[in-house]
Formats: sequence, C-alpha cells, structure tokens
Amino acid sequence: MKVKEMPYSEKYAKVIDNMKFDDAFILPFVQKHLGEKAVSVLKEIWQKGVKPISENASFEEKYEIAYSNWILMAKSAYSFIRNQLSEDGIKKLEHAEVEALKRKNAGPAMFLKIVRLFSRGLAFTMTAKRMGYQLQWLTPFSVPELTRERAVLNIPRCKILDFPETEDICVIGCQSTYPKWVAEQFTVDMKFNRQGDSCLCTLTP
Repeated sequence: MKVKEMPYSEKYAKVIDNMKFDDAFILPFVQKHLGEKAVSVLKEIWQKGVKPISENASFEEKYEIAYSNWILMAKSAYSFIRNQLSEDGIKKLEHAEVEALKRKNAGPAMFLKIVRLFSRGLAFTMTAKRMGYQLQWLTPFSVPELTRERAVLNIPRCKILDFPETEDICVIGCQSTYPKWVAEQFTVDMKFNRQGDSCLCTLTP
C-alpha cells in the first residue's frame, strides 16, 4: 500500500521533537536515580558530541545532522545508565520511556479508543496508517500490506544500524519499548523480525 511520503522538513522537525522528548524524560530519570551531578555529566557527553546545524543547509542536510545527534544522545544515554545502574536501570528507563510515550500520545489514543468502540478494524487501520506515516523520520520503509487485520512495515536497511554502537537503540528502543507502548495505549500487537540490517515489523489488532 502506498503511504504518503513525509517531506524532509517534517522529518527534521520530528527528529528535533524526539530529541526534546528524550531530554524531557531521560534527564529527570537520571536526576531521580543518580542525582544532579550525573545529569551534568550526561549533558556534557551530549554537548561534546552534538554537531551544529547551519540555518543555510537544506532540510535534508538538517535532518541528517539532527538524526546523527539524536543517535548520539540515545546511545550514550543507554551506555551511561547501564554503567551507573546496570541492566536493572535499563529496565527502569524503558518503563519511563513507555510512560512518557503514553503521555505524549494521549490525545490520539483517546480518539482511537472511541473509534474502537464502534469498529475495532477501523481503529486498527487508522492506527497502522498513522504509524506508517509518523515513523518515517526513524528509517525508510515500505508498507506492502495494510488491512483491518494486519499491517506490515518492510525495512530493507535500518537507518539506525548505519551508525556504530546502536544495538541498544534497536533492541531496547525499537524491538522492546515500542511494542510495549502500542500494546498498552493502542491495543495493537507489534512484532519485529530482524535479519541483519533489515527488519519486518508486523502489526495486528
């Protein structure tokens, strides 16, 4: 199924929005579990790695630089928290992200919950279409199947994995956190089948 293509201007805006989102739940998490000094240390790691974005750059160029900055923030946060709090800290961080995603998407979730009362299939299709558009900032993919019973996102080469040391973003951020979030908030089952750098994401109601 042909899904509307997201322009680079919107992809860039989405990356910036997700960087702010990460900042808004990661730093309070670090402060709660490790204290203010740890927040300063993590901020310094981010500031040292983040690349400046020229106002004169095209939206595609801005998106690519912002995306690399988001990757840096996400992977360094996982590494920092694992070093300080071990795997138990990573599980707590994942829970914090799921709750933050639910708060961020409360409006659309409420609307789809009402639709679900009248038609479960329609609610699922609307959810799948929304995700098929909204997730384009994350990586290129196609949607070979979208019905009221099943949707498939085909990712031929995941953009996340083009960067080094991004297994945590893939395994925890995508394959674990997202399925928990959509199951709890949208009553949708999300499964990933990764083969090397490619992946097949299947959604079912």
